[in-house]
Amino acid sequence: MKLEVDDWLAEEAEVLVTSTLRNLRSILRRAINRAQVRKRVRYNVVLLCDELPAGKGTGRPSKALTLAQAEAVLAAAESSPMRAYIVVSLLTGARTEEMRPLTWDYVDLVGKPDATPAIPPNVKVWRSVRAKGETKTRKSRRTLALPERAVRALEDHRVAQQAVKAVAGDDWREQGLVFATNVGTERDVNNVRRDFRRVIKAAGLKPTQWTPRELRHSFVSILSDGGMPIEEISRLVGHSSTAVTELVYRKQIRPVVESGAVAMDRIFPATGASGVSAVHQL
Repeated sequence: MKLEVDDWLAEEAEVLVTSTLRNLRSILRRAINRAQVRKRVRYNVVLLCDELPAGKGTGRPSKALTLAQAEAVLAAAESSPMRAYIVVSLLTGARTEEMRPLTWDYVDLVGKPDATPAIPPNVKVWRSVRAKGETKTRKSRRTLALPERAVRALEDHRVAQQAVKAVAGDDWREQGLVFATNVGTERDVNNVRRDFRRVIKAAGLKPTQWTPRELRHSFVSILSDGGMPIEEISRLVGHSSTAVTELVYRKQIRPVVESGAVAMDRIFPATGASGVSAVHQL
């Protein structure tokens, strides 16, 4: 039960400010206290949840890149040290706090093509910069197949990192990080945002209007526009339910699901104007 409360608070933190989260936890604690008085429950699990997740800030809501904008950003990233970070973020939907602590031992650029079934190249999103190094929720712990473009970007990035390591020499502090600083340490949110905005500017967009987290929103938007069901998108982004996905990404999720109509048009093709009018008369 404690884990369920932790997961619920973590999911709500995506859309609520910290003060609201604190109020929700307080209301839940008092409700369970009353249930204890009535002997409906044995103990109050909320009392075990001593770490309140940081809520969403009061800044502007997130938005998503269009397909054309995403292509422009990918093109601009080709000559940037941020290339692999941006490609993997945009093509897998990983959170920025999951990308920064990612280590090479959680990245498989080969997979097992001879296995049954075959295992594609993949990245294990099992860690985060959050407290205790855990992902946002239990469902956030996932292994994602890597698109070919992401594999190529990571291969090139690993070669480039070896060159950076050679230049750093004795100053290099090996931590096995994929997206390390020039001395091997973990990048902080500020320098990631700074370098990301340089790429955004090179892509012809306004740097101050975009943050790295919006690569994840763009991932959801582009998949939804491509017709992927929300259930599958929810699994890919590590949400516990489609309700969370719809709440957090309501502006990015396609409002009309067309897959059923497309399939039925293929199975039962229209026979002409008379057929359409007959349906309308029913």
